[in-house]
Amino acid sequence: MQLSVVIVSYNVRHFLEQCLLSVARAVEGMDAEVWVVDNNSADGSVEMVRQRFPWVQVIANQDNPGFSVANNQALRRSAGKYHLLLNPDTVVQEDTFHQCYAFAESRPDLGGLGVKMIDGSGRFLPESKRGLPTPWVAFTKAFGLSRLFPTSARFNTYHLGYLDEDAVHRVDVLAGAFMWLRASALETVGLLDEAFFMYGEDIDLSYRITKGGYHNYYFPGTRILHYKGESTKRGSLNYVRVFYQAMVIFARKHYSGSRASLLVWMMQLAIYVRAIATVGYHLWSRLRFPVLDAAGIYVGLIILKRTWAAYHFNDPGYFPDYVNRIHFPAYTLLWTASIFLGGGYDRPYDYGRLLRSLAIGTLMLLSVYGLLPEDLRPSRALLVLGASWAVGWTLLLRAGARIISRQPIGSGGDTRLVIVGGVAETERTLSLLQRVGAKGHFIGRVRPGGRNEAVTESHTDDIGSADRLVALAHLYRVEEIIFCSADLDIGDIQRWMSELGPDLQYRILPEKSRSIIGSHRPDQRGTLYTIDVHLRIDDPVYRRGKWLFDRTLALALLLTLPITVWPVIDKRNYLFNLLRVLIGRRSWVGYHPEDPDARLLPAIRPGVIYPGIAIGVDDAPAIHHLNVLYARDYRVTDDWQLVLRYYRYLGNGGND
Repeated sequence: MQLSVVIVSYNVRHFLEQCLLSVARAVEGMDAEVWVVDNNSADGSVEMVRQRFPWVQVIANQDNPGFSVANNQALRRSAGKYHLLLNPDTVVQEDTFHQCYAFAESRPDLGGLGVKMIDGSGRFLPESKRGLPTPWVAFTKAFGLSRLFPTSARFNTYHLGYLDEDAVHRVDVLAGAFMWLRASALETVGLLDEAFFMYGEDIDLSYRITKGGYHNYYFPGTRILHYKGESTKRGSLNYVRVFYQAMVIFARKHYSGSRASLLVWMMQLAIYVRAIATVGYHLWSRLRFPVLDAAGIYVGLIILKRTWAAYHFNDPGYFPDYVNRIHFPAYTLLWTASIFLGGGYDRPYDYGRLLRSLAIGTLMLLSVYGLLPEDLRPSRALLVLGASWAVGWTLLLRAGARIISRQPIGSGGDTRLVIVGGVAETERTLSLLQRVGAKGHFIGRVRPGGRNEAVTESHTDDIGSADRLVALAHLYRVEEIIFCSADLDIGDIQRWMSELGPDLQYRILPEKSRSIIGSHRPDQRGTLYTIDVHLRIDDPVYRRGKWLFDRTLALALLLTLPITVWPVIDKRNYLFNLLRVLIGRRSWVGYHPEDPDARLLPAIRPGVIYPGIAIGVDDAPAIHHLNVLYARDYRVTDDWQLVLRYYRYLGNGGND
């Protein structure tokens, strides 16, 4: 057997599906086997692989033993002359395996091989080739010098940035996302070290391969697409801790004396430095708009107060000082709170949502203002002027943020979209986009070429053929492209992404799939455009509304307990449920508890009541369908209606 492909998966079902579709093309004409080792995913990955790819050999673990252990499980049972460790968030070209096999056969000294990787925006991924993490190399990586001097041989040995990315090189370290390994070399140096749970195992194995007398090669003769970090959030504190702890394990294993101590000390220091930087970055990412909104609104109100007083009353000091201390902080807090509750910070560039939120906040302010005593109402005109300033400032701030981040100014959803594919796949894409409620201005269809000429029949939305895609994208000022991979070669998709550059957004619709996958930020996880069902309950705005509904109702029922308790069947447990909902252990409405597939839906608190509680449904598919409908179409009014209808069951024991 020529090749054994091993893919370790954990909760990346849709990415795994796309990966296996590309692998199926790449193994054509080869004697190969494919293994998927699932580390106890909760997203139906195992079921999907067994149903859609019956030729794949599956190992379904009942826990998560880690990346190294899972790979070794399959490697011990693999029979190929070469073994490929492949991430599930990758897409390989049709010729990738053939090219790698031919290159490896021509280099008897080859122990391992890595290929050129690009991210979801077509950018070259520097981790395609790496150097050994000596103390100096680790220092330049941990403290950002490698990023500041990306092509320096002195400061970027970690990513070997001084080596041509389009030339073959011997390298120290292969990337774990794609490790092509000679089986006989593994027999000599051993399998992955299971002391590494995740990260570092690729560095360790690459180093042992070179110590065993073999060489590792970087081979740019083929490319793969790698959606970075799908199995873990690369920007998280957990990533920082696990990655640098892996470097500590490597240092203690392979270095000795002062060299090992220095590297360990540096890695431990790096953990704290990067952790602080990560926390700061995430805080700023989450709070930059609320903080800047509040600061700008408050300062603007003070300026407006003096300007209006000078203009209307001819006295800049006309208004009392307590307005600055009481009224303006209250105005600012209510306006920013209304943006938060309306989802304006979840989708900061959704200007319609922003304006609606500010309008609601202003109406609330005017209502409260009218109830205040006369001596506490400084000026209704000042409030209205302040509302106008709040609108202007928040819009200006977001427009500036878009310019700085080089994003197109607009609504944030109505992007100029083209679809590259045959008529049938284009219509399927549009249908899926319509079902999910995705916004976009559809420019037209680009006819595919090469792989599937039979589907290039004329269509009213045709704007040209794929061989002119770059020119068409510039001509129509395209902002997003969806590729239908059933009609296209993966190699062509990757080439177009690289030629068009990272300013566009790219997504791929895999063959016979119900998900569209893409990634635009190189420093973040790949993004999944799930089309199976658009679950409204997963929207932060609706989740926040559910949270407020639960606690508001629980508090109201608790305050009126002597009256509201009488219709409830189980009165004793009703009191406990009030307390459980108040402290966040339960929700008034949740999923049907007898649904075995509820784990595939967004997690919510166990419900006191649930859809179908009084109907007695015992058919598993029907129960799951009830839960899906509840999650897909969720509104707070649904919870209210269910509570009213099944009020007598609010003492239900349920499941905590």
